[in-house]
Amino acid sequence: MTRFLQSAAAAAILLLGFAAPQTVVAETEQWVLVTGASTGIGRNLAETLADSGYHVYAGARSDEDLASLDAIDNITAVRLDVTKQDQVDAVVDLITERGTGLYGLVNNAGVGGGGKVLETPVAGQTFVYQVNVEGVYRTTKAFAPLVAEQNGRIVTTGSIAGTMSWAGGNAYSGSKHWIEAFTDALAAEMEPLGVHVSVVEPGNFQSHIRRSAVARAFAQVEAAGGEITEEMRQFQKGTVERELAYKEPDAVSEAFMHALFDDEPLRRYVVTPNEEEHVATIRTKLTELVQLNQWGRYSHSRDELVEMLDEILSGGTAETVE
Repeated sequence: MTRFLQSAAAAAILLLGFAAPQTVVAETEQWVLVTGASTGIGRNLAETLADSGYHVYAGARSDEDLASLDAIDNITAVRLDVTKQDQVDAVVDLITERGTGLYGLVNNAGVGGGGKVLETPVAGQTFVYQVNVEGVYRTTKAFAPLVAEQNGRIVTTGSIAGTMSWAGGNAYSGSKHWIEAFTDALAAEMEPLGVHVSVVEPGNFQSHIRRSAVARAFAQVEAAGGEITEEMRQFQKGTVERELAYKEPDAVSEAFMHALFDDEPLRRYVVTPNEEEHVATIRTKLTELVQLNQWGRYSHSRDELVEMLDEILSGGTAETVE
């Protein structure tokens, strides 16, 4: 499992604004907002949607990324930092004024980082949650009413790290574990409004999330008056090389497309680049099941657990206790 380096403080403040708007389209055409569309999974999905004839509001923060996205047919780039409510509100206003509606929301913007509990400042943990948790909550709260108007879809980028964790991974894994709970609760809330909610949980695919975490950590060291050592630079080099060796996230975009447009979308999509990561994810979940069943007067036998599994596989659902 990839280990994310300790994150730095909040990103630099970006000026609010948008790339030049494109021509307003007919109301019958479907539009999807993808947050964090500048690189990695978000960029791959935005391009996949555009190539498939859908129209995309692609969220990014830097002028360079906005210009790059806006140059692609069927993509309208919007300045969107999910930690800034004024930028979120401005995108809501833009979509409303353009009259395109919003069929799909993809909560993709996220960061890696964190570190070991005894070694990491609270600010390092807080930053991860500001983006991965509060950012998802903020954008969903803002755009869900637009999606509900079209009985559309909301899909969030989780991670197999939402199931598995490791020493130093509590912040990132914790934020992705939150998305698991958020997805289930939101699905129950949105079902009466005709909106289906899913989570896509990728394994290790090519992105910028790891090298960005390293860059933030370097900036934190320099801001504190520290020096970037040769050992640290070699670590950064290895991080970049490792990320570039991963597969492109085409399979992840395929899962998003199914969640957004298939007549029978799933609640969860685990997408790994190899069987090893998939097996590790499922075994971790089964280990949790065994641990949950180890204590208490109501523990189940193996046969009873198998009976439950067979029932669920045949179309049953887990009971919810409120």
